[in-house]
Amino acid sequence: MNELQGAGVALVTPFNTDGSIDFESLGNLIDFQINEGMNYLVSLGTTGETATLSTDEKKQVWKFTSEKVNGRIPLVAGIGGNNTIEVVDQVKNFDIPGYCAILSVSPYYNKPTQEGIYQHYKAIATASALPIILYNVPGRTGSNMSPATTIRLAKEFNNIVATKEASGSFAQFNEILRDKPEGFLLISGDDPVTLPMIAIGAAGIISVVGNAYPKEVSTLTKLALEGNYQEARNYHNRLLAITDMCFAEGNPCGVKYILQQKGIGTDYVRLPLVPIGTSLQEKIKAEMQNF
Repeated sequence: MNELQGAGVALVTPFNTDGSIDFESLGNLIDFQINEGMNYLVSLGTTGETATLSTDEKKQVWKFTSEKVNGRIPLVAGIGGNNTIEVVDQVKNFDIPGYCAILSVSPYYNKPTQEGIYQHYKAIATASALPIILYNVPGRTGSNMSPATTIRLAKEFNNIVATKEASGSFAQFNEILRDKPEGFLLISGDDPVTLPMIAIGAAGIISVVGNAYPKEVSTLTKLALEGNYQEARNYHNRLLAITDMCFAEGNPCGVKYILQQKGIGTDYVRLPLVPIGTSLQEKIKAEMQNF
C-alpha cells in the first residue's frame, strides 16, 4: 500500500453555525491539504466527529470529498464502531469511488476481549472489498488491541494492510515491527510521536494537527522517512506546543479554532463537544504568531 506511505490527515468536518455541514469550507480544507503537500486524506475518521453524523450525512461527505479530490491524492474512508453487524453492513455497502482503503477504529466502550477484537476485524475483513487499516486508540476506546492480535490479523487476512497505532507504547510498536508480515505498515496515530515512530520503522502519520499545519506535518514526515532526523527535529519541536493546545479541550475543538483563524470554516462542533474557552483561544493565538 504505497498510497499509505508518508503524511495523511484525518479531516475535520466543518459545520456552519446552525450545525449543518459546511461543504464550501470542506472543499477549501481539501484544497489546502493537497496544496500544502499532504500525501493522502482520511474522510470521516473519528476526528471528523463521525459519532454525531447521520448515515445520509456520512454518504454526502464521502461523495463530496471523492469528487473534490478527483484523484489528485489517495483517499481513505473511516468506517468503525462498536456494533460489529452495523460496521460490517456499512463496509459491505460502501460503493463510493475514489477510495483506496478503509480505516476502522477498534470497538469502543464494550471493552471486548482480544478474541472479540479479532472476531470483529475478521468480520470486517471478510466483508470488505477494500484494504483495511486497523486503528488502536485505547485512551478513547477503553481497551487496547495487543500486538499479538494485530499480528494475528495481519498474517491471516491479506486485505488487512496497516495499523494506525495511538497506544503510546513503544514496547507495543517494537513488537509489531518485529513480528509483522512483510509489507504490513505501522502508522503513527499520535502527532507528538511521529518522528520517533518513523525512526524505528513506521511508515508515517495519520495526523490531526495536519488539518491546520499540513506543510509542517508533511515536511516533518518526509524528512524523517528520508533519514534527515536533524531537520525533522526542527519541525517536531516547532509543532509540540501547538499540538498540546489542539488537544487540551477535546479533539477536534482546538484544531477547528486554528482553522477558523486561518479563514477555513467556523469553530462549531456538535454536542457533546463545545468550542474551546477564551483562555485557550488566547494561548493558541499567541502560539500561532510564532509560526
